[in-house]
Amino acid sequence: MESEPDHENVEQSLCAKTAEEELNKSFNLEASLSKFSYIDLDKELEFKNDLIDDKEFDIPQVDTPPTLESILNETDDEDESFVLEDPTLLNIDTVDSHSYDTSSVASSDSGDRTNLKRKKKLLDSFSLHGSVMRHSLLKGISAQIVSAADKVDAGLPTAIAVSSLIAVGTSHGLALIFDQNQALRLCLGSTNVGGQYGAISALSINNDCSRLLCGFAKGQVTMWDLASGKLLRSITDAHPPGTAILHIKFTDDPTLAICNDSGGSVFELTFKRVMGVRTCESRCLFSGSKGEVCCIEPLHSKPELKDHPITQFSLLAMASLTKILVIGLKPSLKVWMTFPYGRMDPSSVPLLAWHFVAVHNYVNPMLAFCRGDVVHFLLVKRDESGAIHVTKQKHLHLYYDLINFTWINSRTVVLLDSVEKLHVIDRQTQEELETVEISEVQLVYNSSHFKSLATGGNVSQALALVGEKACYQSISSYGGQIFYLGTKSVYVMMLRSWRERVDHLLKQDCLTEALALAWSFHEGKAKAVVGLSGDVSKRKAIVSDRMVEILFHYADRALKKCPDQGKIQVMEQHFQVVLMCWENRLYDAMIYVYNRGMNEFISPMEKLFRVIAPLLNAGKTLTDEQVVMGNKLLVYISCCLAGRAYPLGDIPEDLVPLVKNQVFEFLIRLHSAEASPEEEIYPYIRTLLHFDTREFLNVLALTFEDFKNDKQAVEYQQRIVDILLKVMVENSDFTPSQVGCLFTFLARQLAKPDNTLFVNRTLFDQVLEFLCSPDDDSRHSERQQVLLELLQAGGIVQFEESRLIRMAEKAEFYQICEFMYEREHQYDKIIDCYLHDPLREEEVFNYIHNILSIPGHSAEEKQSVWQKAMDLIEELVALKPCKAAELVATHFSGHIETVIKKLQNQVLLFKFLRSLLDPREGIHINQELLQISPSITEQFIELLCQFNPNRAIETLQVLECYRLEETIQISQKYELHEVTAYLLEKKGDIHGAFLIMLERLQSKLQEITHQGENTQEDPSLKGVEDTMVETIALCQRNSHNLNQQQREALWFPLLEAMMAPQKLSSSAAPHLHSEALKSLTMQVLNSMAAFIALPSILQRILQDPVYGKGKLGEIQGLILGMLDTFNYEQTLLETTTSLLNQDLHWSLCNLRASVTRGLNPKQDYCSICLQQYKRRQEMADEIIVFSCGHLYHSFCLQSKECTMEIEGQTRWTCYKCSSSNKVGKLSENSSEIKKGRITPSQVKMSPSYHQSKGDLTGKKATSEPVLDPQQIQAFDQLCHLYRGSSRLALLTELSQNRSSESSRSFSGSQGGPAFNSIFQNENFQLQLIPPPVTED
Repeated sequence: MESEPDHENVEQSLCAKTAEEELNKSFNLEASLSKFSYIDLDKELEFKNDLIDDKEFDIPQVDTPPTLESILNETDDEDESFVLEDPTLLNIDTVDSHSYDTSSVASSDSGDRTNLKRKKKLLDSFSLHGSVMRHSLLKGISAQIVSAADKVDAGLPTAIAVSSLIAVGTSHGLALIFDQNQALRLCLGSTNVGGQYGAISALSINNDCSRLLCGFAKGQVTMWDLASGKLLRSITDAHPPGTAILHIKFTDDPTLAICNDSGGSVFELTFKRVMGVRTCESRCLFSGSKGEVCCIEPLHSKPELKDHPITQFSLLAMASLTKILVIGLKPSLKVWMTFPYGRMDPSSVPLLAWHFVAVHNYVNPMLAFCRGDVVHFLLVKRDESGAIHVTKQKHLHLYYDLINFTWINSRTVVLLDSVEKLHVIDRQTQEELETVEISEVQLVYNSSHFKSLATGGNVSQALALVGEKACYQSISSYGGQIFYLGTKSVYVMMLRSWRERVDHLLKQDCLTEALALAWSFHEGKAKAVVGLSGDVSKRKAIVSDRMVEILFHYADRALKKCPDQGKIQVMEQHFQVVLMCWENRLYDAMIYVYNRGMNEFISPMEKLFRVIAPLLNAGKTLTDEQVVMGNKLLVYISCCLAGRAYPLGDIPEDLVPLVKNQVFEFLIRLHSAEASPEEEIYPYIRTLLHFDTREFLNVLALTFEDFKNDKQAVEYQQRIVDILLKVMVENSDFTPSQVGCLFTFLARQLAKPDNTLFVNRTLFDQVLEFLCSPDDDSRHSERQQVLLELLQAGGIVQFEESRLIRMAEKAEFYQICEFMYEREHQYDKIIDCYLHDPLREEEVFNYIHNILSIPGHSAEEKQSVWQKAMDLIEELVALKPCKAAELVATHFSGHIETVIKKLQNQVLLFKFLRSLLDPREGIHINQELLQISPSITEQFIELLCQFNPNRAIETLQVLECYRLEETIQISQKYELHEVTAYLLEKKGDIHGAFLIMLERLQSKLQEITHQGENTQEDPSLKGVEDTMVETIALCQRNSHNLNQQQREALWFPLLEAMMAPQKLSSSAAPHLHSEALKSLTMQVLNSMAAFIALPSILQRILQDPVYGKGKLGEIQGLILGMLDTFNYEQTLLETTTSLLNQDLHWSLCNLRASVTRGLNPKQDYCSICLQQYKRRQEMADEIIVFSCGHLYHSFCLQSKECTMEIEGQTRWTCYKCSSSNKVGKLSENSSEIKKGRITPSQVKMSPSYHQSKGDLTGKKATSEPVLDPQQIQAFDQLCHLYRGSSRLALLTELSQNRSSESSRSFSGSQGGPAFNSIFQNENFQLQLIPPPVTED
């Protein structure tokens, strides 16, 4: 079973594209071949399997494969001896000494000798597949070959080889090398060498197009460098002397080549270079004395298949006169297959060709070999054990003898028969796609080399007979193209793209064949498809578009070639087409047939009207299909009235006036042709207005633009307008929007300077009454929008403005009022329009701001708007306090007190002042420019204490411009003790603030005590705990700035207040919350221990008369807790010190290792000037090496501005690794250090900078240590060596948090701006593991 693609999409699409470029301009070979070379193997595997013949079978595997020696020694197994049919062919006595240069089938007796055995010829497939191949003459190369023969005596061409370059060998020993533009790039060799070596008989270019091998008629071999044109090797002893080189071919290994001489022997050439000396070693693979080989073909793998398991064997196929051999050159020489021909015509040419194909979802090489008229296909694959198996596939029987076989892709092969006719064959179906005659090429034959005429003709008669039709060196394929070498020209052939094949048929007026071919592409049944890529649906869509174009072209030609319209047969045909189009919903095609075939423009409209008119007049909803028909009807009417054909092209100029008149007459008909008694007048216009009023009126507007001012045009316009008014105004089944569209259309027409229409003005008054009717509350916004469009279109001149304003106000059309007021520059009245319109009331702030700030309005207009806004300030504040505050701050900053007086409502005043003064409200106000007096701020604070006391403290923290004494009085007035304490602390009265907090704490403790004694309830300690925490925070914030006595004055009263309830309770009857109070007391002791010495705390406790009388047992828990805290802190300090010491040791070890590590430059030259650093040593220039491996001269880096002066030191940056040539900051993050952009590791041949001494002595010493740039970079590197955050970083941030908390204000939740914390990082993970056990 074989699976191969139905379409060679990727390979061939690129092929066709290259061919088109070659035809239009020049032979751009390099671009084309790089695209053609390979098939998309992944896509190829997706196609269906192809059944093989049941009679086919695998070649049996033998237990012990034959050796090469046994094959060489076996005798030919033939029934009869070989008899030369024409002995005169080898009679060299009668041959001219120079006749071996070249020969063509046109001038030599090399015709088909096997006419008697021809089978029946296949049918001509042109009509089915079109022209598959396209051949082109390479004019540039052909002209230069002829010129070289004339000017430098190059001789006639003898051989060709193609890669990304084209090499042509000549009969006088020259090799002409052409590039992708057909320009002569190199001329290798000389006529002197040609006289010595003879003609070039074989050529080969290696895979990377860097080497050329030339084989000569006298047996020599030369190798050339194609980049420099230098002769690398001249080999004269690779094979026995006196024999011509028939084939020479590179393998995939660039150091290995195979050659075949006219003695029938095959040699392996191995190229080596030892100590700068190029050598060539030769090994005989097949001796001609045991059987003459006349064709060799190594397996070449594509780049994407370089790892294929077959490629490691370096397979070589050889064809002798009796059998086919496949051998492996690597890892050791081994024969993998032999295959005898059987009975053959002795004059037929053996042919070999490899190609990779997909079989059973695996890609493997396939060998095609033939001799005569049968082509055999052998699939080569490797099994799991490493052995190679060869499987025979179905063979191809032909009716002609072959002289060349070429794969163009895995599905398509190109065969050349003995009469120089090309046959394009689909391999799987064995169908012949096209036959091309190429006798005009005058193909070059290699007969003289097979006869070895240059060395005296010392070859066997059998080989000479085969060589009579040999053209191995005249045909070369590369990347889906086949090159044919003629005696004076070079031709290239390739597959046409699918689109080109269709176009080729269209150019020959083969429309039916073109459509059939396109359909085969659409269905995926075509052969040799090029240019269709993507999935099936995408390919079908592309082909469908092309088929539609062909159908249009076909229909156009069919209509234009119709006989006279008077013949009834023609009319019947057209009506059949129309009926078919209508049944299949091909409305465009129907209109096209009517217009182009019968010059009939009214009938299509009648047919479409019959479908949609009844439904629209009955008020029913149209289906999607009917909506499409209605839209097509509108577009068709628009095209007819504009003189354009539908759907494409233009109406003939002589028919344009007639068509316009016919369409207008049709539209304004009073009744339809088949009208019922109930039909209303003007049915067609009525139907279009019901379908889409706006679009129909747009069509009429465009038509009126194109009308010339003649009498008939004016009459048509007026007639249409009168009908529109009659239909819509006198009918109640049109919506306000539709009526408004009509009058907007009329207003635009009446506003034109050359207007000739007349419309009764009372109709506009009727429309105004209709739209402004207060009785109809439905569609309010729609009616307002319609009237606004009418006024903007020029309808304002049709109304009395005062009446219009009154009716708009009555109907609450505030946008209409705004439109009218703006015309009269009454901007202050527009503010009322905004405030009364619930949909746009919030836009009033932007409107006022624009009027007052944007230039273009007079001072009086701005003053009126300003005064209006001031009068309505209370409504504005009630609408949006923050917007009102922003407006006041921008335009009323000098009248804030006036605004406050106007705000009688205290709640509104509070909201306004909060938006004005509180920066957290989100409005952008510059408080410095605002210059608000402290009294206004204090008024806001009083309102804040009255309406929102819970947010008083956090608001005071962000407020400015208030007096402390007055604010303290306000807080005391409303008994907000926490606020008073905060203000006293801000004032500096720490003791006063503490006393207030202490008093609140004592009152809450008393409340707890009394509640616990008198009730059975469980009172909450939340209030006590919160007050205690705030008091502790107050003491902690201020203890840093107090002396020991002042600290004790804060902490000891707090401790006594917490211990007082415990003193009152006896041990026999403990208090209900004694345990909770002990815990809170312990919290106080732990907090004060940081500021009060432990002996002082114990002494103060023992001095208490209550505990001095033997009650120490009650505070034993407190004292033990203090001691436990001391032990915990001591352990924590020792552990932290140990960890820091370990980190320091680890960091210093890594730093020392990085500093002492050597740098390895990537090259020995400067990366900027590209000169070796040794050559510039005479300039005493410094050499700078970066850790990334780049090396520079210091002078070059300075020229690129890659230096910086920091702290008196010169810092360098790598020019190549930097994201830009100028690095703005040295302290880019450490990721740049890792990438090598800014590297701390620099090695110089001499010191690169000197420290500035004078700068350091003059600097003022600071308490904080300052790191130099190198230390900063080293620290960053060490931090990034950790997998996570280092312990040093954690401790540093904790200490920063501790210091920042100590300097914060009263509320712990309100701090400065947020900073990036390690602990806030979502990836932060703290690994808690015990320290490692260490032995002393």
